[in-house]
Amino acid sequence: MTYRISYVDTSPAPSGEQWSEGQPRMEDYPTEPAALARARELLENIHCHSVVISDGTRETVSGVCLQLKVGLTSE
Repeated sequence: MTYRISYVDTSPAPSGEQWSEGQPRMEDYPTEPAALARARELLENIHCHSVVISDGTRETVSGVCLQLKVGLTSE
């Protein structure tokens, strides 16, 4: 099953590159662990305020279980 991550990257474009700040982006991953790892990376290291993960049926993977899998807490 393929997992898709959708997010809006609000970081400025690196010098020499052009992209619209705040443009929606999508990435596909072959496994849930790979998608969860990327989601965590986006939330920790990229100027990104929210990430949506959907499964092969395009149903959103969400809730407390997702937060625990990604390793996020309310700290």
